Amino acid sequence: MSDSPQPLLKKRGGVILINLIALIISLLITSCSAVNNTNPDPNITKLTLWHGINPPANREVFQDLVNDFNQTHQDVELEAIYIGQPDGQLPKILTAVVGDVPPDMLWFVPQLTGQLVALDAIRPLDDWLDRSPLKEEIDPILLESMELNDRIWSIPFATNNAGIFYRPSLFEKAGIERTPETWEELEATAEKLTQDFDQDGLIDQYGMFLSLGKGEWTVFTWLPFVYSAKGELLNQNQQPNLVNEGTIAALNFGANLVNKNWATLSAPERGYELDNFLSGRAAMQVTGPWTLGQLQGMDIDYDVFPFPQKAQSAAVVGGENLFVFKTNSEREKACFQFLEYVLSEKFQTEWALRTGYLPINVKSQNSEKYQQFVEDNPVLEVFLEQMKVAKVRPIIANYSRLSENFGRAIEASLLDKKTPEQALKESQNRLELVFQD
Repeated sequence: MSDSPQPLLKKRGGVILINLIALIISLLITSCSAVNNTNPDPNITKLTLWHGINPPANREVFQDLVNDFNQTHQDVELEAIYIGQPDGQLPKILTAVVGDVPPDMLWFVPQLTGQLVALDAIRPLDDWLDRSPLKEEIDPILLESMELNDRIWSIPFATNNAGIFYRPSLFEKAGIERTPETWEELEATAEKLTQDFDQDGLIDQYGMFLSLGKGEWTVFTWLPFVYSAKGELLNQNQQPNLVNEGTIAALNFGANLVNKNWATLSAPERGYELDNFLSGRAAMQVTGPWTLGQLQGMDIDYDVFPFPQKAQSAAVVGGENLFVFKTNSEREKACFQFLEYVLSEKFQTEWALRTGYLPINVKSQNSEKYQQFVEDNPVLEVFLEQMKVAKVRPIIANYSRLSENFGRAIEASLLDKKTPEQALKESQNRLELVFQD
């Protein structure tokens, strides 16, 4: 059956738009390369890596490490290009792939693996990694994030998980003597911390700051609650399973905190910002060790506790992986040199010490230098301990759709547009159509 004129126009318009964006990206890459390659040396392979490292201080650390790589590798020169935050990166990445102008390497969450494999955009890494002695130094818990259909498609850049940061001085002021260990205790703690100091009917201090939105950050911060309640996003057949006791319980818990005014919501897709926590407007916030560099530069008190339990302890593996796009054998081989550098004890220790991320190299984790760092920064012990129970988010081709629809259910629940069960059912119905296709 032929397409009707209107859909055909839409398709052609979409193709034209994609090609236009791809052309713009290509021109930008070319112009960037032109600036740095006035007199190109044929003996040096120049590579590009796209990333969304944040906060800015961490980008500076990464650039220092890239500079070190370039100085110690005479035949390779890497240019690291910041292209925005992950949710804003995705359209640029997919457009570059469709337009056949991808970078050499990409820093992104491993949940993109399935989509990139389906597009035949990235190179499997089994052959290279099997020959590398560094394979044995990768923390085994991260292997799941590297694999799809029994192939290795990426290597971990660094790892983390989230916990609940809090302001000890605000706890003390509210008469709270210990951190909560269960959902019920977390709810009671949030209630005690919520204050209208001047009695004008407006809340001056909320118990908790919660992430709002349908993007990956929001999903990342809510999944520990889901897993703690023994919920899942997929069934055993890798099909969507959003409507279950665990997901419903997690969203009911969040909606209740908001409805009782014991928690304030972030602006959409801005749940990673620390302004409310730093100012004391919110006494607790879900974030991770990557913020330690920023917090240590502030004149405030802070500490962290693990996610309180519903039925079990839970956390979610965070961090990003590195992908190698299909180009040619020379460029791919040059990329392997940078992957070796990133996996090394030297890189992992330096990155961990300067950013708060957890090293993925077991030698780095056990090194005297890093162990001293943990002793000096005991909040890290929470995240290291949580890695023992942390789960990797699904690595499937349709993960972006799965995540987005779970995010839509979170958003609708927290904004009281629908009950959590209604919101999850609507998302489940949409996903069943997607997965059928």
